[in-house]
Amino acid sequence: MARVWIFGQDINTDQIVPGRYAPYMLKNEADLRNYPFVEHRPDFAPGVQPGDLIVAGNNFGCGSSREYAPLALRLVGVGAIVAPLFARIFFRNALNLGIPCFTADLTSTLRDGQEVELRLEEGVIVTDEGQHIQLPPPPAFLRDVWAAGGIVPFYRQYGRFPGEAR
Repeated sequence: MARVWIFGQDINTDQIVPGRYAPYMLKNEADLRNYPFVEHRPDFAPGVQPGDLIVAGNNFGCGSSREYAPLALRLVGVGAIVAPLFARIFFRNALNLGIPCFTADLTSTLRDGQEVELRLEEGVIVTDEGQHIQLPPPPAFLRDVWAAGGIVPFYRQYGRFPGEAR
């Protein structure tokens, strides 16, 4: 089971990892796992478990194009992010890192701290009460990149980028 972490609207990359923590990434990338939401939601980094879900409002990942914001989320093992709208560059950075992002508004459907199961292959969230929530099906190329663990692992495995001729 995974835990749901509810966030509001307009969560920007500076809330995910404030810029002043960037030097830690330069010293040791693994240290980044200590900083996601360090000021916005201090209980997140010490409490998040691999596979947990972030459920947020509109415009998740807005702000600067800090690649270390989604990297910090990958390092702590976020299983997926669900929001009605993502900032384009954040969505692309998440794709590159193999973090599944689904466009849906579940902030009033799920509860903060609720236990759920994400069935990624099916695109379904099963709640602790047995409710099945169907997520919008992502294109096949996204599922392929997620399965490979990101765009670089995909390229290493297939010798091409998604959508390129085989």
